[in-house]
Amino acid sequence: MDFFKSAQAVNRFEYVTQTGSTNTDLVAQASANPSDFPSFSVLVAGAQTAGRGRTGRVWVSPPEKSLAISVLVRPSAWSKEDFGWLPLAAGVAMRSAVKVALPHAEVGLKWPNDVQVSGKKISGILSELLPDASGVVIGAGINLSLELSELPIPESTSLLLEGWTGSPDDFLLVYLKKLSELLSDVNLVRAQVKNDCNTIGLRVRAIFPDHSEAVGVAVGIDESGRLLINVDEQSQLFAVSAADIQHLRHN
Repeated sequence: MDFFKSAQAVNRFEYVTQTGSTNTDLVAQASANPSDFPSFSVLVAGAQTAGRGRTGRVWVSPPEKSLAISVLVRPSAWSKEDFGWLPLAAGVAMRSAVKVALPHAEVGLKWPNDVQVSGKKISGILSELLPDASGVVIGAGINLSLELSELPIPESTSLLLEGWTGSPDDFLLVYLKKLSELLSDVNLVRAQVKNDCNTIGLRVRAIFPDHSEAVGVAVGIDESGRLLINVDEQSQLFAVSAADIQHLRHN
Protein backbone atom coordinates (compact mmCIF):
# COMPACT_ATOMS: atom_id res chain seq x y z
CA MET A 1 0.00 0.00 0.00
CA ASP A 2 1.16 3.53 -0.81
CA PHE A 3 0.55 6.25 1.79
CA PHE A 4 2.41 9.19 0.28
CA LYS A 5 -0.33 11.74 1.06
CA SER A 6 -0.87 10.58 4.62
CA ALA A 7 2.86 10.54 5.37
CA GLN A 8 3.09 14.22 4.43
CA ALA A 9 0.36 15.15 6.94
CA VAL A 10 2.07 13.87 10.10
CA ASN A 11 5.35 14.30 11.95
CA ARG A 12 6.50 10.69 11.59
CA PHE A 13 4.96 7.91 9.52
CA GLU A 14 5.66 4.21 9.18
CA TYR A 15 3.73 1.50 7.35
CA VAL A 16 4.31 -2.22 7.91
CA THR A 17 2.54 -5.01 6.10
CA GLN A 18 1.91 -6.98 9.29
CA THR A 19 2.56 -6.83 13.02
CA GLY A 20 1.17 -8.16 16.26
CA SER A 21 -0.29 -4.87 17.48
CA THR A 22 0.43 -1.35 16.25
CA ASN A 23 -0.50 0.04 19.67
CA THR A 24 1.94 -2.25 21.46
CA ASP A 25 4.69 -1.42 18.98
CA LEU A 26 4.22 2.35 19.11
CA VAL A 27 3.98 2.46 22.91
CA ALA A 28 7.25 0.51 23.17
CA GLN A 29 9.06 2.55 20.53
CA ALA A 30 7.94 5.94 21.84
CA SER A 31 8.82 4.96 25.40
CA ALA A 32 12.29 3.71 24.48
CA ASN A 33 13.20 6.66 22.21
CA PRO A 34 10.90 9.59 23.06
CA SER A 35 12.97 12.18 21.18
CA ASP A 36 12.45 10.22 17.94
CA PHE A 37 8.68 10.11 18.34
CA PRO A 38 7.09 13.57 18.43
CA SER A 39 3.39 14.14 18.83
CA PHE A 40 1.44 12.87 15.83
CA SER A 41 3.79 10.01 15.05
CA VAL A 42 1.81 7.36 13.17
CA LEU A 43 2.25 3.61 12.74
CA VAL A 44 -0.01 1.80 10.28
CA ALA A 45 -0.25 -1.92 9.53
CA GLY A 46 -2.01 -3.76 6.74
CA ALA A 47 -2.69 -6.66 9.11
CA GLN A 48 -2.56 -7.45 12.83
CA THR A 49 -2.15 -10.83 14.46
CA ALA A 50 -2.57 -9.79 18.10
CA GLY A 51 -4.61 -6.61 18.04
CA ARG A 52 -6.87 -5.80 20.96
CA GLY A 53 -10.27 -4.18 21.21
CA ARG A 54 -12.07 -2.74 24.18
CA THR A 55 -13.03 -5.04 27.10
CA GLY A 56 -10.28 -7.47 26.14
CA ARG A 57 -11.61 -8.47 22.74
CA VAL A 58 -9.12 -9.76 20.16
CA TRP A 59 -8.84 -7.66 16.99
CA VAL A 60 -7.33 -9.70 14.14
CA SER A 61 -7.31 -8.32 10.60
CA PRO A 62 -6.60 -10.23 7.37
CA PRO A 63 -3.73 -9.01 5.14
CA GLU A 64 -4.34 -5.89 3.04
CA LYS A 65 -8.07 -5.76 3.82
CA SER A 66 -8.09 -3.61 6.94
CA LEU A 67 -5.95 -0.90 8.43
CA ALA A 68 -4.63 -0.79 11.98
CA ILE A 69 -3.76 2.85 12.71
CA SER A 70 -1.93 4.00 15.84
CA VAL A 71 -1.31 7.69 16.49
CA LEU A 72 0.91 9.01 19.27
CA VAL A 73 -0.39 12.27 20.69
CA ARG A 74 1.32 14.47 23.25
CA PRO A 75 -1.32 17.21 23.64
CA SER A 76 0.59 19.92 25.51
CA ALA A 77 -2.45 22.19 25.66
CA TRP A 78 -4.58 19.48 27.29
CA SER A 79 -4.67 18.67 30.98
CA LYS A 80 -4.17 15.02 31.86
CA GLU A 81 -7.71 15.06 33.26
CA ASP A 82 -8.92 15.62 29.69
CA PHE A 83 -6.98 12.68 28.20
CA GLY A 84 -10.15 10.59 28.44
CA TRP A 85 -11.56 12.63 25.57
CA LEU A 86 -8.77 11.55 23.20
CA PRO A 87 -10.30 8.21 22.11
CA LEU A 88 -13.67 9.92 21.76
CA ALA A 89 -12.02 12.49 19.47
CA ALA A 90 -10.69 9.61 17.38
CA GLY A 91 -14.20 8.23 17.09
CA VAL A 92 -15.44 11.56 15.74
CA ALA A 93 -12.52 11.72 13.29
CA MET A 94 -13.16 8.16 12.09
CA ARG A 95 -16.87 8.84 11.65
CA SER A 96 -15.96 11.85 9.50
CA ALA A 97 -13.62 9.76 7.35
CA VAL A 98 -16.23 7.03 6.87
CA LYS A 99 -18.83 9.66 5.99
CA VAL A 100 -16.54 11.11 3.31
CA ALA A 101 -15.89 7.61 1.94
CA LEU A 102 -19.61 6.70 2.02
CA PRO A 103 -21.43 10.02 1.50
CA HIS A 104 -24.86 8.45 1.09
CA ALA A 105 -24.63 6.02 4.01
CA GLU A 106 -26.10 6.30 7.49
CA VAL A 107 -22.92 6.65 9.58
CA GLY A 108 -23.27 6.68 13.38
CA LEU A 109 -20.99 7.01 16.38
CA LYS A 110 -21.89 4.64 19.22
CA TRP A 111 -20.48 5.69 22.60
CA PRO A 112 -17.66 5.74 23.28
CA ASN A 113 -16.08 5.40 19.86
CA ASP A 114 -17.47 2.61 17.68
CA VAL A 115 -18.29 3.80 14.16
CA GLN A 116 -21.26 2.07 12.55
CA VAL A 117 -22.80 2.05 9.08
CA SER A 118 -26.54 1.37 9.20
CA GLY A 119 -26.02 -0.05 12.69
CA LYS A 120 -23.13 -2.37 11.72
CA LYS A 121 -19.66 -1.83 13.17
CA ILE A 122 -16.99 -0.74 10.72
CA SER A 123 -14.38 0.70 13.10
CA GLY A 124 -13.34 0.61 16.73
CA ILE A 125 -10.90 2.63 18.85
CA LEU A 126 -8.58 1.65 21.71
CA SER A 127 -6.21 4.09 23.44
CA GLU A 128 -3.24 3.40 25.72
CA LEU A 129 -1.41 5.79 28.04
CA LEU A 130 2.38 5.86 27.77
CA PRO A 131 4.06 4.47 30.92
CA ASP A 132 5.34 7.93 31.91
CA ALA A 133 1.93 9.52 31.14
CA SER A 134 3.55 11.93 28.66
CA GLY A 135 1.15 10.99 25.91
CA VAL A 136 -1.43 8.58 24.58
CA VAL A 137 -1.36 6.13 21.69
CA ILE A 138 -4.75 6.06 19.97
CA GLY A 139 -5.36 2.88 18.00
CA ALA A 140 -8.08 2.57 15.39
CA GLY A 141 -9.11 -0.34 13.21
CA ILE A 142 -11.08 0.16 10.00
CA ASN A 143 -12.53 -2.58 7.81
CA LEU A 144 -11.54 -1.59 4.27
CA SER A 145 -12.23 -4.38 1.80
CA LEU A 146 -13.37 -7.40 3.81
CA GLU A 147 -15.86 -9.63 2.03
CA LEU A 148 -18.97 -10.86 3.82
CA SER A 149 -17.34 -14.18 4.74
CA GLU A 150 -14.32 -12.40 6.25
CA LEU A 151 -16.14 -10.13 8.71
CA PRO A 152 -15.09 -10.63 12.37
CA ILE A 153 -18.68 -10.59 13.66
CA PRO A 154 -22.07 -10.79 11.89
CA GLU A 155 -22.98 -7.28 13.08
CA SER A 156 -20.06 -5.69 11.21
CA THR A 157 -19.39 -4.40 7.71
CA SER A 158 -16.62 -2.97 5.53
CA LEU A 159 -16.20 0.06 3.31
CA LEU A 160 -16.14 -2.22 0.26
CA LEU A 161 -19.42 -3.91 1.19
CA GLU A 162 -21.01 -0.47 1.56
CA GLY A 163 -19.93 0.64 -1.90
CA TRP A 164 -16.57 2.36 -1.34
CA THR A 165 -14.22 2.59 -4.31
CA GLY A 166 -11.52 4.92 -2.96
CA SER A 167 -7.88 4.43 -1.96
CA PRO A 168 -6.58 3.57 1.53
CA ASP A 169 -4.28 6.61 1.41
CA ASP A 170 -7.12 9.05 0.72
CA PHE A 171 -9.21 7.50 3.48
CA LEU A 172 -6.38 7.65 6.01
CA LEU A 173 -5.57 11.25 5.09
CA VAL A 174 -9.11 12.39 5.92
CA TYR A 175 -8.96 10.61 9.28
CA LEU A 176 -5.58 12.08 10.24
CA LYS A 177 -6.50 15.61 9.19
CA LYS A 178 -9.76 15.53 11.15
CA LEU A 179 -8.04 14.08 14.21
CA SER A 180 -5.35 16.78 14.07
CA GLU A 181 -8.03 19.48 13.85
CA LEU A 182 -9.88 18.11 16.86
CA LEU A 183 -6.74 17.84 18.98
CA SER A 184 -6.26 21.59 18.75
CA ASP A 185 -9.11 22.25 21.20
CA VAL A 186 -10.62 19.97 23.82
CA ASN A 187 -13.79 22.11 23.85
CA LEU A 188 -14.23 21.40 20.15
CA VAL A 189 -13.92 17.69 20.91
CA ARG A 190 -16.56 17.88 23.65
CA ALA A 191 -18.98 19.69 21.35
CA GLN A 192 -18.47 17.36 18.38
CA VAL A 193 -18.70 14.17 20.43
CA LYS A 194 -21.99 15.30 21.93
CA ASN A 195 -23.26 16.31 18.49
CA ASP A 196 -22.19 13.15 16.64
CA CYS A 197 -22.92 10.45 19.24
CA ASN A 198 -26.14 8.72 18.17
CA THR A 199 -26.30 6.76 21.45
CA ILE A 200 -27.78 9.84 23.13
CA GLY A 201 -31.56 9.59 23.24
CA LEU A 202 -31.64 5.82 22.77
CA ARG A 203 -32.62 3.09 25.16
CA VAL A 204 -29.44 1.16 25.97
CA ARG A 205 -28.05 -1.73 27.96
CA ALA A 206 -24.66 -1.13 29.64
CA ILE A 207 -22.73 -4.35 30.32
CA PHE A 208 -19.85 -3.85 32.76
CA PRO A 209 -16.55 -5.76 33.06
CA ASP A 210 -17.94 -7.70 36.04
CA HIS A 211 -20.91 -8.75 33.82
CA SER A 212 -23.44 -6.68 35.76
CA GLU A 213 -25.89 -4.63 33.67
CA ALA A 214 -27.86 -1.39 33.70
CA VAL A 215 -30.73 -0.59 31.35
CA GLY A 216 -32.19 2.82 30.65
CA VAL A 217 -32.16 5.83 28.33
CA ALA A 218 -28.86 7.49 27.43
CA VAL A 219 -29.48 11.19 28.04
CA GLY A 220 -26.06 12.81 27.56
CA ILE A 221 -22.30 12.87 28.09
CA ASP A 222 -20.74 14.59 31.10
CA GLU A 223 -17.63 16.79 31.21
CA SER A 224 -15.40 13.74 31.70
CA GLY A 225 -16.74 11.98 28.62
CA ARG A 226 -18.86 9.50 30.60
CA LEU A 227 -22.21 8.37 29.22
CA LEU A 228 -25.15 9.45 31.37
CA ILE A 229 -27.97 6.91 31.62
CA ASN A 230 -31.39 7.43 33.17
CA VAL A 231 -31.56 3.91 34.60
CA ASP A 232 -34.98 2.33 34.97
CA GLU A 233 -36.57 2.90 38.39
CA GLN A 234 -33.69 5.10 39.64
CA SER A 235 -33.98 8.79 40.41
CA GLN A 236 -30.34 9.73 39.78
CA LEU A 237 -28.44 9.61 36.50
CA PHE A 238 -25.85 6.85 36.22
CA ALA A 239 -22.46 7.87 34.78
CA VAL A 240 -20.74 5.13 32.76
CA SER A 241 -16.99 5.33 32.16
CA ALA A 242 -16.33 1.79 30.87
CA ALA A 243 -18.94 -0.64 29.57
CA ASP A 244 -20.13 -2.45 26.47
CA ILE A 245 -23.13 -0.44 25.27
CA GLN A 246 -25.95 -2.09 23.34
CA HIS A 247 -28.54 -0.03 21.51
CA LEU A 248 -31.98 -1.50 22.24
CA ARG A 249 -34.48 -1.32 19.41
CA HIS A 250 -37.67 -1.20 21.44
CA ASN A 251 -38.83 0.05 24.81
